[in-house]
Amino acid sequence: MMPAPRRILRVAIQTPLRRLFDYLPPQNTDQKKLAPGQRLLVPFGKTSERVGLLTEITDKSGIEPARLKYALKVLDEQPLLPPRHLRFMEWASRYYFHSPGDVLLGTLPAPLSRGRPALFEKDYYWALTPAGKRQAREPAGRAVRQASLLHYLESFPRGISGDQIREKFAYPGKILKALVQKGFLTKIPPPDMTPGKAGRVESGITLNKAQMQAVDSIISAAGRYQAFLLFGVTGSGKTEVYLRCIRHVLQEGGQALILLPEIGLTPQFVERFTQQLNQGIAVIHSALPEGERRRAWLGARDGRVPVILGTRSAIWTPFKKLGIIIVDEEHDLSYKQQEGFRYSARDLALTRARNENVPVVLGSATPSMESLQNVATGKYRELKLARRAGAASLPEVHILDIRGSRMHGALSLHLLESIRHCVDKNQQVLLFLNRRGYAPVMICHDCGWLFRCPRCDIKMTYHKHAGKLCCHHCGHQETLPGSCPGCGGGTILEIGHGTQRLTETLAENFPGVNILRIDRDTTRRKGAMQSMLNHIQDGQVNILIGTQMLTKGHHFPKVTMVVIVDADRGLFSADFRASERMAQLIMQVSGRAGRAENPGRVIIQTHYPEHPLLRTLAVQDYGKIAGVILEERREAQLPPFSYHVLLRAEAHNRLEIEKFLGAARSGLPPAGNGEVMVFGPVPAPIEKRAGRYRMQLLLQSTARRRLRNVLDGWIERLEQLPGARKVRWSLDVDPQDML
Repeated sequence: MMPAPRRILRVAIQTPLRRLFDYLPPQNTDQKKLAPGQRLLVPFGKTSERVGLLTEITDKSGIEPARLKYALKVLDEQPLLPPRHLRFMEWASRYYFHSPGDVLLGTLPAPLSRGRPALFEKDYYWALTPAGKRQAREPAGRAVRQASLLHYLESFPRGISGDQIREKFAYPGKILKALVQKGFLTKIPPPDMTPGKAGRVESGITLNKAQMQAVDSIISAAGRYQAFLLFGVTGSGKTEVYLRCIRHVLQEGGQALILLPEIGLTPQFVERFTQQLNQGIAVIHSALPEGERRRAWLGARDGRVPVILGTRSAIWTPFKKLGIIIVDEEHDLSYKQQEGFRYSARDLALTRARNENVPVVLGSATPSMESLQNVATGKYRELKLARRAGAASLPEVHILDIRGSRMHGALSLHLLESIRHCVDKNQQVLLFLNRRGYAPVMICHDCGWLFRCPRCDIKMTYHKHAGKLCCHHCGHQETLPGSCPGCGGGTILEIGHGTQRLTETLAENFPGVNILRIDRDTTRRKGAMQSMLNHIQDGQVNILIGTQMLTKGHHFPKVTMVVIVDADRGLFSADFRASERMAQLIMQVSGRAGRAENPGRVIIQTHYPEHPLLRTLAVQDYGKIAGVILEERREAQLPPFSYHVLLRAEAHNRLEIEKFLGAARSGLPPAGNGEVMVFGPVPAPIEKRAGRYRMQLLLQSTARRRLRNVLDGWIERLEQLPGARKVRWSLDVDPQDML
């Protein structure tokens, strides 16, 4: 009788190596209980132990069985990952040519990737007592944070989770304890979050015809894959469409995944979704404490949590019965991971929806060129919301020619008068300048010395309040010297304007007016962003100054004028995506104006008033702009009419990079008939960053399959190149920038 074949466990381990590792089953283990998706403790190297994930049980191995090591322990009685989700993650590893261990284990909540038990722990819920409800209506007094939390909880008569409170208030433990001691707050059991228990809480909003058609179309696709592009102008009510569709999915016993581009948007979405869906919402993003992320992840996997709302990393959350995926602001670059595992959460959402047989909704007022082209080829179904919801109308757009104008800092005198007119009428003004700091360039007036980052190939930005020069790429900081390092001269000029300097200019012109600056520097503290947004909503702010953080998803009903301070920076760029990004940015920030009963106005300051992009933006026809851009891309055979893969390499020694990329190019198989074109190696647009030189090699093809056929064998050869260990290299499939 032939002996039974020996079982081999194929295991993913978190290493940079693009391969799986073979082990024998743990000794004294019932092998019938082994299944893909379980975590194992395995020996790795000579002395270490690692957590691995079982991906396959086979009877074949490229290594002699006698040389295989035994796995040490099975960590899960049942698979941690459901089979369908495991297959999705394995597909992502292959598509992006990334280490399977990094994908399968690196995307787990940290406690789970370290081998901690996969136990779901319920979070406490908090609710106001009768005394707390009375106290919430009293003036704040000295205990401002306590009063703020009481006022917030008034909107949630059934209570909210500790996770939601921590999302909105920084370090709330002491506040909660004090309110409990005063009898204003009490712990309550969490509500039944089982899918299908969603209450019919109506928003009081009547949908217009286009919104109703969108909802009906999406609901009709329940239980099957269909990609929708919800193309709606800013303020057209896309969120209300999302809510109606999610409510339907929950009432049918399904779960929902909603992706957002920024962490700063999650609190307001959680608040609105919780109120209207009558259920707890779990949040997942990179800044979440480990325990909270594990609880949300396990809750979704086991079907305890019906709705997950998160940023790009939430795409890796398993679900028991996923019913819909929504990607808000689908065009946003934040969905593309730019370091390490360079995946696109938007693109993965489409693949996952297909695997799960559920509809996926991509929403945007300024869709990406890829999505619009997919509509044109029939891959997506377009749903249009061409007008704003309610009585709000689109703002008027004015292009302000500032050639030869008298300027006060970055602002023309004409613009200052327009701002004064709004402030006098107690209306809010938003000024957009996508450059934080005080001045982007510091130069010696005597010799022309430029203050550059010693570790990067860029100029440092001056932050006046800190008295420091800062590199916004590597984080290097140094104190501004009193004299020029080049010639010793003492006249150092500040060139250009950042948000700090713009704030200073406005304070000089509008003394006593409440001015608020929102950028990465002012919102570092947890809860700071939400606090600022509350001040804006309450009318405590007259003038807002912000960067790109303010362009996404925020509703400012009292803002009647939006100013694009410097529209010229994005008009001329070597990046073929620059015009698309510029149009999206201006359209998105313009959409913050006139979202209530007051009509809105947008003023664009420029030295190039006749530029065709600006002229088209003035009539707010994004579809027309996109048509021009797509035609240019078609003629040049650029994405979405071709596909890119970028091989990046960096090292302290430039010669080592040149050798590695030269060998990499030589190792490419013949593509034939120009099916795959190769460009480079060339220096990256920012050639030196954080002390390392950077170069890249670009592969392009009009057929994705041909490109992947070339890559399949090439990646293995790259790993074997003599110079591969002397440089830090990475592969970026479908890159979104060349920096």
